[in-house]
Amino acid sequence: MGNAGALGFVDLGFIGLGVMGEPMCANLARKSGRPVAAFDLDPAPLERLGACGVRACASVGEVAERAAVVFLSLPSAAEVEAVCLGAAGIAARRGRTRIVVDMSTSAVDATRRISTALAGARIEYVDAPVARTRAAAQEGTLLIMVGGADAPFREVEPLLACMGSDVVRCGPVGSGQVVKILNNMVLFMTGQALAEALAIGARAGVEGKQLFEALARGSADSFALRNHGLKAMVPGSFPEKAFPTDYALKDIRLALDLAAACGVEARGARLTADLLQATSAAGFGGNYWPVLVKLIERAGGAGTR
Repeated sequence: MGNAGALGFVDLGFIGLGVMGEPMCANLARKSGRPVAAFDLDPAPLERLGACGVRACASVGEVAERAAVVFLSLPSAAEVEAVCLGAAGIAARRGRTRIVVDMSTSAVDATRRISTALAGARIEYVDAPVARTRAAAQEGTLLIMVGGADAPFREVEPLLACMGSDVVRCGPVGSGQVVKILNNMVLFMTGQALAEALAIGARAGVEGKQLFEALARGSADSFALRNHGLKAMVPGSFPEKAFPTDYALKDIRLALDLAAACGVEARGARLTADLLQATSAAGFGGNYWPVLVKLIERAGGAGTR
């Protein structure tokens, strides 16, 4: 991070360079043609992104001082709130930042609260969580679900298009988070159904790859089947540093909180949350979330992967 002191004003900033954030930042820098200043607690992604022309900053405050539009990709609303509203955060720094785009998956009520607080500092807030896989983040083909006012959305839409092939405005602030949370709820519930089908098929004498390839030709086809089913559950590939069980558990709990706030009894989602909790408790909290199939196989006596 030795070049941070020499860094001048830039158009764009990026905070949070994890599994998704690093390739998203790389695509933003490459495709926008605009200078990007970035910060992460881990110096390794900052060093790698130097090859894309991304300039390293030493703190959140330094990004806020230099960048007019700042993108966030952080683990949860707690980190987003600290970065935006903390004592050393964007609002307190009173730098150049006038739009914050949160690409994390955060609670809806927290998103709206942060937006209101930033408005008091004359900073616009857009929530733009992402869906699809790590490969999609690398390829720039994410689905990005956006909540925010019309004017800031129009300004950041071409920038979001550097990271995603589908940018969908869902409504006012918080709407992007609603859609993302429900997307993940349905995904994880579908994952549980796939895991159950795989275990049942194995006990009934049908090989998993044959089963899922057949289902993919019929009405049971889905993105989850073709990706999480065929590419993870069937070969038993559940690496770390992909989207882990503990992140999935966080997201489905956000869905359950939203359901409760709306007066909906989401029984199916609660069952999936219980399975994800058991998967984490079994020691798979850091593994790619389709690892939940192991718990189904164990319970059904179908063996493990």
